[in-house]
Amino acid sequence: MRPAHLSSSLLLSALALLAAAPAGAEKGDRYKPMNISYDEGGRVEIANQLTELTGNVILSQGSLLLKAGKVVIKETPDGFFQASATSDGDKQVSFSQGRDTPGEVIEGRADQIEYDSRKETVRFVGNAVLRQLRNGLVTGETTGGEIAYDNRSELFKTSGGNVERSPNGRGRMVLMPRAASAPEALPSASSAPTQLQPSTTLQTTPRKPS
Repeated sequence: MRPAHLSSSLLLSALALLAAAPAGAEKGDRYKPMNISYDEGGRVEIANQLTELTGNVILSQGSLLLKAGKVVIKETPDGFFQASATSDGDKQVSFSQGRDTPGEVIEGRADQIEYDSRKETVRFVGNAVLRQLRNGLVTGETTGGEIAYDNRSELFKTSGGNVERSPNGRGRMVLMPRAASAPEALPSASSAPTQLQPSTTLQTTPRKPS
């Protein structure tokens, strides 16, 4: 029997991963056009405002980028989108979105990802990983069976999940100090090691007479 603290219905944490960085996801992404490309085919139900696309689907909306094997998009009555993306079996669904702070990005992957543009929420289901990057460096990472991320409140909730969603039934978290990605912490040109250059001439030292 699995310990109660590993139950998929129990949220293991509700943390402000980005509390030290108050800026949220890039403003206006949800009001920008949603562009989609795919390989295999698509199906549109006009009456239900439902669109289904399959085969290497790439969806973008502003700074948001979603890649999946299959994506189903539902337009809500108030004109926003709800997208459900699933993997094609070979690779997981991937998600990334820029933040208002220059150089900061949220990215994640899972077996299934659900995105709601009106609520500005993203739900990662099955072997989920969520990272925060600053200037290309990972400053925070969490894994679990399921991760729910709220762009507006800057909160995420994660659960270890059952054995199907998280193979070892455990969540994991890594938090890097913001100072690690600060400009002064990054190597500068002046601190780069001196490179030895080969000599183009051969110099010899005169021998003293014996």
